[in-house]
Amino acid sequence: MSLFRTELRRLTKRRFTRYMTLLGLLVLAAVVIGVFFSNQKIGAEQLARAEVQADQQYQEQVRYIEQERVACEQAKKAGTPNDGRYPDDCSMITPPSRDQIEAKWFLPSTFDFRETFDETLIPFAAILALVGFVVGASFVGAEWSTGGMMNLLLWRPKRLTVLLTKLAALLTGILAVTLPAAVLWFAGFWAVASFRGSTEKMTSGVWQSFMLTGVRGVVLVLALTTIGFALASLGRHTAMALGGVVALMVVGQFGLGILLSMANVRWAEAFLLPTYALAWMTKTVTLQDWNSCNATYYGECKPDTLDITWQQSSVLLSVGVVVILGAALWAMRRRDIS
Repeated sequence: MSLFRTELRRLTKRRFTRYMTLLGLLVLAAVVIGVFFSNQKIGAEQLARAEVQADQQYQEQVRYIEQERVACEQAKKAGTPNDGRYPDDCSMITPPSRDQIEAKWFLPSTFDFRETFDETLIPFAAILALVGFVVGASFVGAEWSTGGMMNLLLWRPKRLTVLLTKLAALLTGILAVTLPAAVLWFAGFWAVASFRGSTEKMTSGVWQSFMLTGVRGVVLVLALTTIGFALASLGRHTAMALGGVVALMVVGQFGLGILLSMANVRWAEAFLLPTYALAWMTKTVTLQDWNSCNATYYGECKPDTLDITWQQSSVLLSVGVVVILGAALWAMRRRDIS
């Protein structure tokens, strides 16, 4: 029997794999349903209601400003101190013009596919990456902790072949879940935009951008799945991967972030892994240093900026996968199996 088919069957038969995958898909479905019911299509009725609300807001502002002007004049006549609440000239207290209160402020939330869908691919990739990481760690970790790896090596004594075949089966299974989920994700939000928003201005360039972002999301899922698998294999236990991530996030990310913030380190976010994960999905993350205010000709403050690009993130992601997987393969080759 083929080792790959055996491992793929073993992966799909594990109850933890099924339950974890089902949980991840249910969370994704809940996100789509939640977005559907929290948005609505904008029509003539919604526009008319927004205009009425804008008029009401304008009238309220007029009444409030008039009350403040009267109070200012009374305080000025009485000679009472205003503690800077009112200007010296009460006539300066004037209501805003009607056009300053826009009706679009009062429109209900609507889902514009062209403007918003790209953002939904970030939670999609994050949820499936978490599922892949945990399933990958459990898949090989359980083999080590129960002694299944030793029994398997008696049948197939080639250590690296066995480990890499397990990884190939794992990535195939995760990919078999991720690709249909991505198609359903596209279809689900297209339905949301059709019934609760807008699908206008969709061009081939926009579709290409969405597809490339989706591909980067799939790559992120596969990379984190590989890292979870490699960490669990390196520590020969599922807890090695899960504990390592907890330690990395609590100590290496939150602790480091607090330390860098306290030390007033410039571009502190550039030292944190979530910044690079976000840059990988969005192509660019722009960090701003508000401590360096560069005044423009009009007196506007322009902070210094630093761009973290997806190319930089790809280097970090590739190095992480190669180093951790390489360490797992080296340990598999050098250490005793007992």
